[in-house]
Amino acid sequence: MVYVLEMIDKNKVRELAEERIAERDNLLYIVDITINGGNQILVELDREEGAVSIEDCISVSRNIEHNLDREVEDFSLEVSSAGITKPFRAIQQYRKNIGKDVKVITIEHGKSVEGKLVKVDDDGFTIEKSEKKRVEGKKKKELVVEELPFKYDEIKETKLIISF
Repeated sequence: MVYVLEMIDKNKVRELAEERIAERDNLLYIVDITINGGNQILVELDREEGAVSIEDCISVSRNIEHNLDREVEDFSLEVSSAGITKPFRAIQQYRKNIGKDVKVITIEHGKSVEGKLVKVDDDGFTIEKSEKKRVEGKKKKELVVEELPFKYDEIKETKLIISF
């Protein structure tokens, strides 16, 4: 006998996750959903403020699991927090981290820039970079602050700089 594994619909998983998120009403949002060939479902969540709780993950996981039929769609499911070491993948992550230091890597030339995330909108974001530079007519280097705007489609990745 040959079993044919039915691919799980990503939109259905998103619908089930969003249904539970709406019920919880606690500023949760989906960062990413991936489903690999073996029907391994990975759902990553974040919150607009604070951290994702274990209860958040369990609740979303249960709603997905209880509404998919294992007899028809054999699957494994993992619901987790997006993690602070991973690159940003949702605009909400940029908004959440305004005022924090980030590292931006551009697609063109793979240029890396570090600075404080100061502005975010639907098209892109701006970081503020501060460095000591020689200013014409001055003997000492002075702190120069410049704002660098980026469009999301110019960015390979943006990560939070974690400092202790």
